[in-house]
Amino acid sequence: MKPVIALVGRPNVGKSTLFNRLTKSRDAIVADFAGLTRDRHYGQGHLGKREYIVIDTGGFEPTAESGIFKEMAKQTRQAVAEADVVIFVVDARAGLSAQDHDIADYLRRLGKPCLLVANKAEGMREGAQLAEFYELGLGEVLPVSAAHGQGVRSMLEAALDALDLPEPEEDAEPDPDAPIRLAVAGRPNVGKSTLINTWLGEERLVAFDMPGTTRDAISVPFERAGKKFELIDTAGLRRKGKVFEAIEKFSVVKTLQAIESANVVLLLLDATQGVTEQDAHIAGFILDAGRAVVLAVNKWDAVDAYQRELVQRSIESRLAFLKFAELHFISAIKRQGLGPLWGSIAKAHQAAMRKMPTPQLTRLLQEAVQFQAPKRTGMYRPKLRYAHQGGMNPPVIVVHGNSLEGVTDAYKRYLEGRFRKAFELTGTPLRVEMKTARNPYADKES
Repeated sequence: MKPVIALVGRPNVGKSTLFNRLTKSRDAIVADFAGLTRDRHYGQGHLGKREYIVIDTGGFEPTAESGIFKEMAKQTRQAVAEADVVIFVVDARAGLSAQDHDIADYLRRLGKPCLLVANKAEGMREGAQLAEFYELGLGEVLPVSAAHGQGVRSMLEAALDALDLPEPEEDAEPDPDAPIRLAVAGRPNVGKSTLINTWLGEERLVAFDMPGTTRDAISVPFERAGKKFELIDTAGLRRKGKVFEAIEKFSVVKTLQAIESANVVLLLLDATQGVTEQDAHIAGFILDAGRAVVLAVNKWDAVDAYQRELVQRSIESRLAFLKFAELHFISAIKRQGLGPLWGSIAKAHQAAMRKMPTPQLTRLLQEAVQFQAPKRTGMYRPKLRYAHQGGMNPPVIVVHGNSLEGVTDAYKRYLEGRFRKAFELTGTPLRVEMKTARNPYADKES
């Protein structure tokens, strides 16, 4: 599982700027105005091969008893509870405040790994200007400048080292007999619990407890039509006597970790609400993780023809980037449309694990270039020579040639379409990477 890092601090100390730096994105809104972030923001990043999840929080006031600041404090406490390591951000230029002391007292009581980071420290020397922050009793003060990127890498290395995690292993060859790991993801109250209970109870599937650690998603192995599956639940399965009961307890971190550890993700949508921004965010995480995906719209029996048309339009517009995924309309409570789901799940898994021989890939590449050559950029036209498979789940196709840095995104999409059609890659993302041959004369003097 990816480690989780929470950014905590009082308002306007630069947490969102640091979040954007750690995720290499602009997902968090940044402005010189206190209290801009109110909800938790989630993002993913990596340092070399070490990957992580970052949570950006609003300004933290542990003693707030009412109003928006109480709600922001509640959001921050939830983020800290989900985190493996906390980065406490203070303002090196504004100096120490009483609020910093309150936050430090709260973090010390938790006993979690915590790094004290003094932001906006560009141009400052380590010494007198940072000495006052040692009063907080959280150990060494790490000076950084989130806006300029100074000290951020060292801070991140210290945060990941504090967890003493094993080095990431090289991807092993997938076991063809291993069960399909299926994660059911979606917003709260879309019917995940009902669907899971229907699968485990009404269809009388073979199931038993497989407890994991607190950081692991709870998984339940079961079998259907001779095929083995392993359900990774994001709703939090609990056992009550001999009956499985799914408790709807939404945690973004649990959902992200379940998506990461799955082979296939079933993204459940609510027909009565259409595609929301939260649905689109979860779909984006699935795509970023490279997981095979099946879309299912639940509560289809509860909407009329007009609402159904609106839902289909919202899927086409807001989830256009998942057009490779198969779409089903179901009713979990009435057990309608559930059968075909399993066929799409198996098909998506097969596509994600598809082996593509190098001779066939190269032939398809040459046929694609003959039909439509890439545009010339500058003095040269990109030359695509051969292709081979670079990975599975998701499938990766590596194209070799010369001047490939000039290949446009549109042409990559064209190649992706040709490869998808030839290998029937339904339900899985496909990544096409370009690798330019090194010029042997580049380092020689003329």
